[in-house]
Amino acid sequence: MTTYLHAVSSLDGYIADDNDEVDTLHDWYFNGDQPILHEDSTFRISSASLDYVRGMWERQKVIIMGRHLFDLTNGWEGQSPASDHVVVVSHRPRPDGWHPEAPFEFATSIEEAFERAERLAEGGEIGVTAGDMGGQALALGLIDHVAIDIAPVVFGRGKAYFGSFSGAHQLLGDPEVVVQGHGVLHLRYPVRKG
Repeated sequence: MTTYLHAVSSLDGYIADDNDEVDTLHDWYFNGDQPILHEDSTFRISSASLDYVRGMWERQKVIIMGRHLFDLTNGWEGQSPASDHVVVVSHRPRPDGWHPEAPFEFATSIEEAFERAERLAEGGEIGVTAGDMGGQALALGLIDHVAIDIAPVVFGRGKAYFGSFSGAHQLLGDPEVVVQGHGVLHLRYPVRKG
């Protein structure tokens, strides 16, 4: 099982502003002419980003996300754009009547979420959304790679990529992936363990 923490970030390390707005962080998802997975996709990225992003989305079988992001996006209306399954870390259950057919499960702890995700992934990769929940997963040693798409914008303050990370000093290896896209820089670092 391979796990990675992933999000788009500003140059100064924020995944959203204080009001959860992403401003221009995600412009690169729509500034190209290449569909990521299907021809009818609204996501159209540059040729430079295509192999990296398409490969990540195809290998990713499960996304683990926190309840805050679930609530902000309404769980993508029950259709994850980049995985077969989603596990939501929350102390609150699935909302009553919310897309009962959606491949979403709810777990009450990060550890439980990873156990469920490993079962659901069936050997595929597991993506973990950045922010507080992702920072906690990194601190618990559950992350193998940190994948960050850096957009050319500075927020000054906002929601930090690693949330309120409270783990010990964490060393990453040299980036395994460095791809310059149009309006984005894709980086992927291995997490040193042990």
